[in-house]
Amino acid sequence: MIEILWEFVVSEENKDEFEHHYSAGGTWAQFFRRSAAFRGTTLLAGAGNRYITCDRWDSQEAYEGFRRANAEEYAALDRRFEPLTLAEHSLGIFEMK
Repeated sequence: MIEILWEFVVSEENKDEFEHHYSAGGTWAQFFRRSAAFRGTTLLAGAGNRYITCDRWDSQEAYEGFRRANAEEYAALDRRFEPLTLAEHSLGIFEMK
């Protein structure tokens, strides 16, 4: 199993909407649930309107296959929610041991 981590900084006025779309039951998680290899999302909130998302997948291959097969919709969601964030940074893909 892998975990994909992203870090976001969100403006104060967008916190509620960001949390809605990036939470375990949010828009991104609903999109990823189309894959049987998706295992869930965790949203962590830190100081300074900083957030970490953790998306769990059976394997990197399963995630990459889903992303390729749904590239247009993935890109559309990414563009749609980009205005909610001040900064976004990939922390990487980590294998659970």
